[in-house]
Amino acid sequence: MSIFEIIMLICFGAAWPFSIYRSAKARSTKGKSLLFMLVVATGYVAGIVNKLVYNFDGVVYLYVLDLVLVSTDIALFARNRRLERRGEGAAARVAEAA
Repeated sequence: MSIFEIIMLICFGAAWPFSIYRSAKARSTKGKSLLFMLVVATGYVAGIVNKLVYNFDGVVYLYVLDLVLVSTDIALFARNRRLERRGEGAAARVAEAA
């Protein structure tokens, strides 16, 4: 178990609750990158696999927690994208009617 790995995961994980709150409140994908979130999630999955296969210790739970947080933000991104598309469709229908 590395104290530096723990610090890294805590620092990276600390940012996600703020991002999740912003995504939930804004109901918009503006300022978000799905590709970035998927790359980060892939990194966490690789860390989990490494811990399970080569060096299992309690740090794996920080990887899992961080992955859950990123996955929540990805799910909110999908919801917000759906809301934006629904809004664009409604705006187009209003424009047609005018």
